[in-house]
Amino acid sequence: MFKQEHSNALVLLDIKKCPDNAAQGDRMGIAEIDRELEQARNAGAVRDIVIPPCPELLTALRKEVDKADPDPLEIARIASSDVAMAASLLRIVNSPLYARARPANTVAQAVSMLGVGPTIGILTCFLTRNAIRINSPLIEHFWETSTRRALAMGFIARQLFGVDADIAHTCGLFCHVGIPIMLLGVKGYSGTLAEALARQDRSFTQTENAAHKTDHAVVGAIVAKTWRLPPMTVAAVRLHHDFTVLGDGRFPAEARHLVAMGLVAEYLVARHEGVLRHREWEQHGAACLAHINVAEQEVESWVDTLYPVFESVAVA
Repeated sequence: MFKQEHSNALVLLDIKKCPDNAAQGDRMGIAEIDRELEQARNAGAVRDIVIPPCPELLTALRKEVDKADPDPLEIARIASSDVAMAASLLRIVNSPLYARARPANTVAQAVSMLGVGPTIGILTCFLTRNAIRINSPLIEHFWETSTRRALAMGFIARQLFGVDADIAHTCGLFCHVGIPIMLLGVKGYSGTLAEALARQDRSFTQTENAAHKTDHAVVGAIVAKTWRLPPMTVAAVRLHHDFTVLGDGRFPAEARHLVAMGLVAEYLVARHEGVLRHREWEQHGAACLAHINVAEQEVESWVDTLYPVFESVAVA
C-alpha cells in the first residue's frame, strides 16, 4: 500500500512526453497502483463491497470519445436517448454558468456550443449521480460539492495549460466517489465517516483505514478503473490524499499535478461553502501551490472568479 498522510498570468507546466527513463518510471507507478487495486479488490477489505456497474450510456460515451475523431452528432444522439439527461444538459448549457448570448434549443445545439469535452463532463456528472445514490444526511450535498470540485479542477487546468481539462474535471468528480460506495457497502462506515469529518488529530483516510483497513481513495480508484476511466484519472483518484507523491518520480507527472490541483480545488470549494478550517490545506497547501507554480494571491483571485460558477451549481 502507498504511504498515506493522511499574478493573473497563465502558468505553463511542462508535462509533455518524458524521456524514456521518466516514461518507464511513469509506467511503473501506474502498474504499482493497478496491482494494489487488484489485490484490494480480490482479497482485501474491499472484496465484499458492491461496485455499481458503469452506466451503459456512459460506456457508450467513453467509447465514442476515445476515438481519434469523436462525432458530436453521435454524442448528441446518446445524450438524447435519455430524456432526463437531455433535459439536464440543456438546463446547464442555458444556465449562468455558460452565459451564452443565445440559448440552445436542442441537444445537438448544446453539444455544438459546449464542445465535446465539456459535454462529456456534464453527461458524466449526470450519469454518475444517478448510478450512485446518496441516502445519508452526513453527505446530503455530496454531488453539489463534487460538481463544484470538478468545475474548479477544470478551471485550474485551463489556467495551467499542459493539463487536460477534461481529465481534471473527471478527476474532481470522482475523487470522493468512494465515500457513498463505502456508506452503502461497509458495515459501520457511517460512524467512521462522522468521526473522520470531526477529527483534527489525524487525516480522513487514516481514520478510515484504522476502522476498515481501506479508504475512499482506494475504493474510488476501483470504481474509476471498473468504469474504464482513463488510467491517469484512476491514478489521481487513488493518490489524491497522498501528498508525498508530489516529489515521487515513480508516478506520472500529470497524476502528481492532478493531486496538487485537487487540493487547491478542495480549498476553493471549502471557501465557497463556508468551511472555516481545512486541515489538509493548512498542512499541504503550500507544497501543492509550489508544485503547480501558483501564488496564493492567484488562488485568492480564483475565489472571486469561481463564485458565480459555484453558485450556479444545482443538483436535482
